[in-house]
Amino acid sequence: MTASGLIVFLLIGAIAGWLAGLIVRGFGFGLLGNIVVGIIGAFLAGWLLPMVGLVIGGGIIAAIINAMIGAIILLVIIGLIKRA
Repeated sequence: MTASGLIVFLLIGAIAGWLAGLIVRGFGFGLLGNIVVGIIGAFLAGWLLPMVGLVIGGGIIAAIINAMIGAIILLVIIGLIKRA
């Protein structure tokens, strides 16, 4: 992965984390926390979603949607663990 590819990946994760924080209201960690969760969720979605056969397609919009799905999953899991 090149440096520019990594920067794009981090930006996509940041956008996805912000959007996931808006969608999952009760489990958020603030703006910066949600951005970090979005970046981690992007890695999670990049690994998990193709394994279960869910591939949305190519392009930046599809990458943001995939990363947002991963961030939402991660926010919900962290929120449930945090409540327990």
